[in-house]
Amino acid sequence: MEALVHISYLIAMLGFVVGLKFLASPSRAKTGNLIAAGGMALAVVATIVGQFYGVEISILKLSLIILGITAGYLVGKKMSDKVEMTEMPQLISFFNAMGGGVAMILGVLEARIDQSPSSASLILLWSGLIIGAASFSGSIVAYRKLSGKQKDKKALWIMWLSRLLLVVFIATPILYIYNFLPSELEIITLILLVLGLIYGIIFVLPIGGADMPVVISLLNSLTGVATALAGILYDSSIMIAGGIFVGAAGVLLTLLMCQAMNRSLFAVIGGKFKSTKGGPVGVEEEIEIKTTSFGEVATKLAFANKVAIIPGYGLAVAQAQHLCKQLQSLLESKDTEVHYIIHPVAGRMPGHMNVLLAEADVHYDILKEMDSVNDDMSSYDIAIVIGANDVVNPAAETDEYSPIYGMPIIRAYNCRDVVVIKRGMAKGYAGVENKLFGYENCQLLFADAKDALTGITNQLKLL
Repeated sequence: MEALVHISYLIAMLGFVVGLKFLASPSRAKTGNLIAAGGMALAVVATIVGQFYGVEISILKLSLIILGITAGYLVGKKMSDKVEMTEMPQLISFFNAMGGGVAMILGVLEARIDQSPSSASLILLWSGLIIGAASFSGSIVAYRKLSGKQKDKKALWIMWLSRLLLVVFIATPILYIYNFLPSELEIITLILLVLGLIYGIIFVLPIGGADMPVVISLLNSLTGVATALAGILYDSSIMIAGGIFVGAAGVLLTLLMCQAMNRSLFAVIGGKFKSTKGGPVGVEEEIEIKTTSFGEVATKLAFANKVAIIPGYGLAVAQAQHLCKQLQSLLESKDTEVHYIIHPVAGRMPGHMNVLLAEADVHYDILKEMDSVNDDMSSYDIAIVIGANDVVNPAAETDEYSPIYGMPIIRAYNCRDVVVIKRGMAKGYAGVENKLFGYENCQLLFADAKDALTGITNQLKLL
């Protein structure tokens, strides 16, 4: 039976690998998700069978396991069914908190079971406990920030307290191993648990809301690390493998997101944008804004051969993806070529726009990554920017004093015409004036994304 369990674990690991590979492609992402979920289900079943095989079955234990799995399934399904696309990052943050919480609980239980662990086991136990606790509380704070229930808090005492806690985390196992601390393992474990929870809170508290996707990805990676440490402690190959996959994928995603914003991970964690190299800070040029109307935009679209639609978080907030699809279908019926240009950090999470548009049956073939079309933007007759701001700001390329200078952007300014749909003149997450608005070929359409797309589509039908 032990051999069968290990074979099941191997198959489950392959499922994780294949699932991750498939997630890299929009056309296979759903299949990849199902394969990875199947691998996890197999691993759970194999673990339960392996634990109960050859021993007297405890009805109470088995009932608790079944009850826990059933409750988790029902709660998770209800949450995923009800969640709006704009709230997907909050859901991910909440689920990540659950993962950190599990790692935290495993550390507490192990401290109660093993009163005299070896030095290596002690370090693994406390490391997993602290990381799990920090991931749990940090993810809860991230969830609250994304929901608008928690504001950023930057203070000098937070920085010094976080540094002090890091010193405590490093020093505690050393002092305990060399008998400089009391021998009550459970008490010290509970103290580290509380300090880990505090560290998670003050770790996320100063970080700006715009950087929450990066933080969620980082916390997800830490949860994976905590799971892998618990797997080593419990000698569970499937926990080690799953933790490594989650940890490695989380780190890679975090670094890619930082690269897409041209910011270092330390700058994100510190809640700071890049310094301005001593330029004329606080001096903003006066920009002459040119506005347009539904009818004017519809006329331009009617004579366009090639159209770029650049979606942003504003599209998700307005839930206007279905109207966007209607406009696309209408344009294609007039033999107009339509592409959606997606920035790596469009929306609130990587892939957010892809999933949002897929919900409206937008085929993945016409979704174009920024890097693949940036050099060809001049071939588009018109670009419709919907709810995006910083990702099309030319200041990232032209103004060396700008906080977003060096950030890769979609070069919408190279299109013959640019129409930006905005509800008002609010700045983007970076708090930077968008210099695109002053370009000769750019016009602003002040309206909610739903109203704008409805108005443009209705006018286009009349032409």
